[in-house]
Amino acid sequence: MKNTWALTLSRMRLAMRNRAFLFFSLIMPLVFLFVYAGILGRGNREAIPYLLADVLALTVMGSFWGLSVQLVTFREQGILRRFRVAPISASSMLASSIISNYVLTIPTIVIEFFLSRKLFHMSGMGNLIGVAVLLTLGVVTFATLGLVIASVTNTMQETQIINQIIWFAFLFLSGATVPFPSLPGAVQRVAYFLPATYLVSGLQQSMSVTNPVKLSELGLDLASMIGCTVIAFLVSAQLFRWEPEAKAPRRAKLWAAAAIIPFLLLGIWENKYPHVLSRSISDYRLIDQPSPPGPRTSAH
Repeated sequence: MKNTWALTLSRMRLAMRNRAFLFFSLIMPLVFLFVYAGILGRGNREAIPYLLADVLALTVMGSFWGLSVQLVTFREQGILRRFRVAPISASSMLASSIISNYVLTIPTIVIEFFLSRKLFHMSGMGNLIGVAVLLTLGVVTFATLGLVIASVTNTMQETQIINQIIWFAFLFLSGATVPFPSLPGAVQRVAYFLPATYLVSGLQQSMSVTNPVKLSELGLDLASMIGCTVIAFLVSAQLFRWEPEAKAPRRAKLWAAAAIIPFLLLGIWENKYPHVLSRSISDYRLIDQPSPPGPRTSAH
């Protein structure tokens, strides 16, 4: 445990020097916040929690891209090789990656809440305990998915190509950018198999001012995230490589696909009983409501 914590501190210092990590963990989320709350919010205070939920989800999902790029960069530059000299296991290295990523994500989330409250006058924050659980579990889940990508790719170019494909699906099919009820039915059926869909939906429901969902009502969503995290971590530890010359085995991508088995099962369930769609429709109505008129002042 002592080695893991020392390694975590070292990883945090290295991450702060990585421009890609800083961009996806800090700059991009704040840009999304100002676009969503400042432009899409249209002055509707009641819609800010719904829009902030989307921004928080994008912040969490950014750890998937940033962490995979960071780990591949460390491997190609020979930084991982230096760590191998110390008595450190692959599991400790991966655990330190997740912990450092979580610690570095917290300030961005705090800034987003602060700006939403002070600049955009957010009316409420819903079920904060549920939001905290979803954010914590979301950061860990998407971080482990990023570690899986880093474990099965051999070059930075290959990593970026796979990241772009997956990120495109997360960005446009989960409801984070295009409201889920507005997506075509065929697209919705595909989106049910994406982990990002349940993170976005869970945060939107938990942030609801009028009727925030209880944590117990998100049992299947949370269980799928936990299952995905465990499988992805075990696969990443099994396929982890210290040396830049080492190549991933041919079956590595098949092993990586095992990480999404929980969401495949949940997707089958949701296609039969579309709970996400019904809940998203009620939440989406908030951003369609016009902002309440301000108080009138009489002329003298």
